[in-house]
Amino acid sequence: MKKAEITINDISMPLYSLNTLIIGSGAASLNAAVNLFENGQSDIAIVTDRWGGGTSANTGADKQTYYKLSLSGKLADCPVEMANDLYGGGCMHGDIALCEAQNSMKAFFHLVQLGVPFPYDRYGGYVGYKTDHDPRQRATSAGPLTAQLMFRALAQSVKKKEIAVFDRHEVISLLVCKRGADTHVIGAIALDLERLVSDRFGFVVFNAVNVVLGTGGPAGIYRTSVYPESQLGSSGMAYEIGAVGNNLTESQYGLASVKFRWNLSGTYQQVIPRYVSTDRAGKDEKEFLNSYFPDMGKLATATFLKGYQWPFDPKKAYDYGSSLIDILVYQETVIKGRRVFLDYQKNPSGAGILEDFSFNLLSPEAREYLEASHALLPTPIERLVRMNQPAIDVYRENGIDITKQYLEIAVCAQHNNGGLKGNLWWESNIKHLFPVGEVNGTHGVYRPGGSALNSGQVGSMRAALFISKRYSQAPMEDGQFTGLVEEQIKKKLEFAHKVIDPSGADPHFLMTTREEIQNRMSACGAHIRNPEDVMEAIPAAWSLYLRLKSEMKISTAQDLPAAFKNLDLCLTHALYLEAIGEYLEKGGKSRGSYLVMDPQGKKPNKEMSDHWTFSLNEDNAFVNRKILEIWLNEDSRVMKQWVDIRPIPDEDIWFENVWNKYMRDEIVR
Repeated sequence: MKKAEITINDISMPLYSLNTLIIGSGAASLNAAVNLFENGQSDIAIVTDRWGGGTSANTGADKQTYYKLSLSGKLADCPVEMANDLYGGGCMHGDIALCEAQNSMKAFFHLVQLGVPFPYDRYGGYVGYKTDHDPRQRATSAGPLTAQLMFRALAQSVKKKEIAVFDRHEVISLLVCKRGADTHVIGAIALDLERLVSDRFGFVVFNAVNVVLGTGGPAGIYRTSVYPESQLGSSGMAYEIGAVGNNLTESQYGLASVKFRWNLSGTYQQVIPRYVSTDRAGKDEKEFLNSYFPDMGKLATATFLKGYQWPFDPKKAYDYGSSLIDILVYQETVIKGRRVFLDYQKNPSGAGILEDFSFNLLSPEAREYLEASHALLPTPIERLVRMNQPAIDVYRENGIDITKQYLEIAVCAQHNNGGLKGNLWWESNIKHLFPVGEVNGTHGVYRPGGSALNSGQVGSMRAALFISKRYSQAPMEDGQFTGLVEEQIKKKLEFAHKVIDPSGADPHFLMTTREEIQNRMSACGAHIRNPEDVMEAIPAAWSLYLRLKSEMKISTAQDLPAAFKNLDLCLTHALYLEAIGEYLEKGGKSRGSYLVMDPQGKKPNKEMSDHWTFSLNEDNAFVNRKILEIWLNEDSRVMKQWVDIRPIPDEDIWFENVWNKYMRDEIVR
């Protein structure tokens, strides 16, 4: 990496030239850096606004799942079977599914070699279990902190390899040039967060052959969210340069705690806690589920099933299924304005409406599971101690003792199944830009729990391989680079100058506009979607974006990162709403992890009001046979197209043929 200076508008700023710039410090980004180094490309650097601030280093669940090919037991498995299951979730390209399946073992054992403590038996078998949307036992876990353990192992490897890290640097823009019909990324602008108050506003410029974008999902566009508060996302800067997004309609939502953001899946539900709601002051306690289930057996079984049917799924809301609970929690918290808690100290009671809880009322599946786990114990907390003590410890370490306290919950945004489009080497339509991890929209409608961790590792590994094989050249000379990017940097500098206006700034503007973005998405683009509200939200989103570009004023340069972030999030949420609106106009109904209100549909059960009518997509619906792509053209107009879903490739696995292609270096292309 070479350091120099670049001068724009008589302002000098640092210029770093290198082969590959990696943006973000989550597990996917760090894996890209480690794999690049291991493949011989050491002219690299990581740039991050806060080391360890992303989703990987701050999330977990009861036992956070990593999904991969089965590696133990009697049930036969193979990459094509796993690819079929990923592809079968809907709206996932078959070649991507095959890549994620075929490379899952390589990515998994790379983590094992780095020291992630995935459990194995005395014979060396890496045992597994079933997760949501998983027909086999491909899931494994290193405990509640699987992703954090991955982050720590990869971070340690980055440190050992002495890979350069620009911490406290927030990337605000990607730099591009045109080469023929294609747009190429050639660098980025970052803000040095320790040097904002200067004539250059902390601007730092990177000249790079390749950019690996690992900034995570757009968590900052939602109000009700289980993403860590430090995770906001930076997808907007990719959309700004014309990167294509796909499946932006598809996100995942589920029950989570809100004071300490944590998914409440697995044993948190399988021990069958008591659901209660109160008024805003914590009074008028009610076991509100009792009014919507016909008997305690169905209520308790639905709670149990919520453990491995954790993501909200409208299909599972009918007939007293587990996702009815999500709707009822939403109804209490959003429509009625009450608060909802889990109580692990007492069993559910019928409260005079239903029978009180008894193991004898459970379905055979639920009772047998608890019995096999030696957890037929008197209270939910005793069952949780037996089944998963670390799930209790996580809360205690964060100031909540669920052995004594209620746990406040909501239905929260948890994962983006859509995102930026990439090919089977995870390269965007913008050449040399590689979105990896959650920012890359490889997943379709349904995905097995834990497949996101596998996808992030596989995608970053494949991006690193492609870069080291095909894009390993040195960065362009400083003068040539400056000529290509000067106008782009000028625009960002001039925007920074324009928005800083101590006399005209509203001190609440940044906060209120961020809240407007988040409130709009949580109301219209989360797990409950009303078509009329969505259509009203789209022009409102674009109106706010134009206001931010033309009217935003801040009082000090210290607010520049938030100003640029609000622009990024605003553009992102406008495109997401555009995609949702397009889906609805094409006749899209409830699917995946969201419910679309439909007066012509049916209620999930007779106890619900007529407000809750919805329909499911037919199997052959247009929206199920195509993937929606969306982007901004060179005139900043929103472009949309529905593309065919690519099938799973019929591989040529004849050894001599593959061997010859490998020897001729024809594999990576």
